[in-house]
Amino acid sequence: NYLLGVGRADCTGPVAEIPLMGYANPKQVGGGLLTRLYSRAFIVADRDDSRRVVFVSADIGMVSQKLRLEVLKKLESKYGVLYRQDNVILSGTHTHSGPGGYFQYTLFWITSKGLIRPSLNAIVNGIVKSIDIAHQNMKRGRLFINRGTVENSQINRSPFSYLENPASERSRYSSDTDKEMVMLKMVDENGQELGLISWFAVHPVSMNNTNLLVNSDNVGYASYLFEQEKNKGMLPGEGSFVAAFASSNLGDVSPNTKGPFCVNTGESCNNPQSSCPVGGATMCMATGPGSDMFDSTRIIGQNIYLKAKELYENASQEITGPVSSAHQWVNMSNVSVELNATHTVKTCKPALGYSFAAGTIDGVGAFNFTQGSVEGDPFWDGIRDQLLGKPSNETKACHEPKPILFNTGEMSWPHPWHPDIVDVQMAAIGSLAIVAVPGEFTTMSGRRLREAVEREFDSHGTPRMDVVIAGLCNVYTHYIATYEEYQVQRYEAASTIYGPHTLSAYIQLYRGLARAIATNTVQDLPRGPEPPVFSIGNLTLLPARTVDRTPVNKTFGDVLQEVRQQYRAGEAAEVTFVGANPRNSAENATEHNFLIVERYTNTSDSWQVVQNDASWDTRFYWTKGLLGRSKVTVEWHIPPDTELGLYRIRYFGHYRKKLSNGQAVSIPFEGTSSVFEITTP
Repeated sequence: NYLLGVGRADCTGPVAEIPLMGYANPKQVGGGLLTRLYSRAFIVADRDDSRRVVFVSADIGMVSQKLRLEVLKKLESKYGVLYRQDNVILSGTHTHSGPGGYFQYTLFWITSKGLIRPSLNAIVNGIVKSIDIAHQNMKRGRLFINRGTVENSQINRSPFSYLENPASERSRYSSDTDKEMVMLKMVDENGQELGLISWFAVHPVSMNNTNLLVNSDNVGYASYLFEQEKNKGMLPGEGSFVAAFASSNLGDVSPNTKGPFCVNTGESCNNPQSSCPVGGATMCMATGPGSDMFDSTRIIGQNIYLKAKELYENASQEITGPVSSAHQWVNMSNVSVELNATHTVKTCKPALGYSFAAGTIDGVGAFNFTQGSVEGDPFWDGIRDQLLGKPSNETKACHEPKPILFNTGEMSWPHPWHPDIVDVQMAAIGSLAIVAVPGEFTTMSGRRLREAVEREFDSHGTPRMDVVIAGLCNVYTHYIATYEEYQVQRYEAASTIYGPHTLSAYIQLYRGLARAIATNTVQDLPRGPEPPVFSIGNLTLLPARTVDRTPVNKTFGDVLQEVRQQYRAGEAAEVTFVGANPRNSAENATEHNFLIVERYTNTSDSWQVVQNDASWDTRFYWTKGLLGRSKVTVEWHIPPDTELGLYRIRYFGHYRKKLSNGQAVSIPFEGTSSVFEITTP
């Protein structure tokens, strides 16, 4: 029925000293690696290859405009007009444990220390490479769709906002989160399995804001389990089967299913302000089902994986029909929305409200702001006016009842703080419509959008479309709450940057795309105003990479703290080496493995690699010391089903050294633990 291609490529980037993107916590700076980050690409072309659609899900916080524009530029230089802004969808999984620094708008520089080229390049190159691999492996195949309910994996983290939506609307749904997973299965014409895309609404924040290890969180763990299962005998990150667990309307959806409790007193803080009697909002945190964040990530990820596996095995509804795509750029700060025949409203210049600074129960803010602030505060207003300039009366009125904290739409130094020009995009593959949205729609916002798009298709002779929302695509514009949720100004509403009618504007725009696809008039859609590209030098507050040094009488890779001689399955083997800054490796090697675990095989008298640094069982910690010294600790959490026998852990790094001519070079080195035995429990 279709030509299909799948591909996966590493997009991890530097794992040290780079702020992690998601919680906006300046203390959360990379200090090692739990799992590698991947870009997963899927290409679908119709039989005669006249039209193509590319869907990419990358293990990153969100896709930024700069990232998208650079990817499209590279694709154009390689493939001409084959892959374009209308038929390439780039979606982020929304892990909060990936490197930041790949944004052109100023607001995102504050927490990611500017624009960090090595971080941006790793993601651009990884995405392009995954598309290259999919492109080279195109073959005839078939698509199947299935859907089902995922239990025990999410809660609504702003239930009081959700309750503001009309009772008549809420009564149509059994839950205040979308529990449905939509799964697209790909096989070639001989029945050989190629891969899958799952869309499910949950925040990948099982790893909390104290975590310093780069990783892909709960949905990444689901991908890992599925790929390990299908690529038998392969190391993590290897093998041809690709399983993407992509984001959807996850705006108000948390995986921290135990709900919010006061860290200091243990009492519930599930109240409209998410605030504690002692210590206020900064004490209110939600936790997942596990004993710690690693365990919670595993439990939620496994739940998602098991449902996807069941849906995959039972998928029988085949997708047939044409492939098409539509895209527009829109100035979201100035959209007129016709609510009905007599009533027209407008979107606003972007601005963030007070509750943005409060954060959420998944990651609280820094200064004891509380959620649900509809009043400003003279102290913070004064600071804002001094530092950032006063919001205009027009912007203030437009955003009512939001008290404006960051008036980003009127701030342009050194570049605009927030985007005005935003992508709206949709792709249809037979009966499947993928709505690519530039941010985080809340549960009810997503439901309204899907329903509006379904109705639009229906009214133009294309009934029963499966409409799925792909989140965090193309450019990041924070949250999209409903008009009713907006009125109570919790975090998601305060972060709905284009004002109370943001959702209505998007619904109007996506209906337009659906209409164009249904009536085959995509070519008549206006392109809209092109987004700006700022020429940003290497503007960054990252510490400069210095020369690496060793302790006296030691060399790089020497063991400082040895493994034990024996371990049992379930324990963790641990070894510490004289290390060097992992940034040297990211900037020097492609697909660089920091560590491997090897098993000795008698029969061939050789060592065989059984784990690498993409494994969820290995952890790589880097600790910076004084004067260029550093340590690396590798942990291997030995799984219960590990074969008995002899093992060792190896570490690979690069140290930076100045040559006599003043140039700095990075020199590879390695270290090896002594041999240890895994014995019966």
